[in-house]
Parts: sequence; structure tokens; C-alpha cells
Amino acid sequence: MTRDAAWETWLLYMLKATETSALWTTRKIIGIRSLCDHTAKYVRERLPKIYSQELIEIIFARPYCSIADLVRADIAKRQTASEYLKKLAGIAVLIEQQAGRERIYTHPKLIQLLKKNNNRFMLYDQE
Repeated sequence: MTRDAAWETWLLYMLKATETSALWTTRKIIGIRSLCDHTAKYVRERLPKIYSQELIEIIFARPYCSIADLVRADIAKRQTASEYLKKLAGIAVLIEQQAGRERIYTHPKLIQLLKKNNNRFMLYDQE
């Protein structure tokens, strides 16, 4: 770059890389937001007694959550938090797994969305 004084070429390359990264990230965020909205609607329809926006936000904060996450967020006490997560697993929003002495609940659609290059996901009603 400095030997050939190709600053303009290098700068254009870096700007294009930044633009490409920003577009990819924006599309990923839109995909996650779309999945979040779809999940909220699905949970609200299937489990209206446990639905809350805060609960949906917790299960989208990371690709997994635990009972302690719900308790820390003051969504529910330990026993109720456990029931909420089991109910979400019962309608296939989460998957219950043993992790040492603790149970964690993974969010398979979110994990797949994060792993894939495209931002499409299968709707809950179409599985």
C-alpha cells in the first residue's frame, strides 16, 4: 500500500468491507427481530397466561436461558420460572437440557438463525 502509494484503492476496499459487514449485520438484526415478533405472537396465542414481553426478551437475550435468568429479571420466583420454561419447551419454543447440576433451555430457532448466513426461519405453526 505505502510502497505503491495505493491509498485510494486500499481506502475503497476498506469502505466496501465496512459496508458489506454493516449490511450483513443489519439483515441479521432484522431477522432476529422478525423471529422475536413471531415468537411473541406464538407464545401469546398458545400460552396467554404466561406471556409477557419481558419473558420474550429474556429468551432472546442469549440462545439459552435458565431458571435463574427469569428469577434475576424478576419475572417469576424459582418454581414459577421453572414452569414457564417447561411450558415454552412444551410448545417447542425452547429445548430443555441438562448442564451439570442445572437445567438450561436452548432456543433452537435463534441458534439456527445465528449460525446460518441467511435470515430465514421456519414458522412455529408450519413445523
